[in-house]
Amino acid sequence: MIIDLLISIAIGAVAGWLAGKLMGSKGSLLRDIILGIVGGFVGGLVFNLLGIVIAGYLGTVIVSMVGACIVIFVARLLFK
Repeated sequence: MIIDLLISIAIGAVAGWLAGKLMGSKGSLLRDIILGIVGGFVGGLVFNLLGIVIAGYLGTVIVSMVGACIVIFVARLLFK
């Protein structure tokens, strides 16, 4: 159970960092980790609604990264 949480945080960190680089975000590493974790939920929801299934750790990183990009995009629209 604790190992799953640590893996989720690590995946969120990688996904958030990648999304931050992709979107040109100028946030801290902690912000990127939080965006990656939130992005995991958002990406999972979006991919489930679209009926897209991506398995494995790499798939989880991709889903989280897409979700984090969505979160960054929406945040930019709201706080512009």
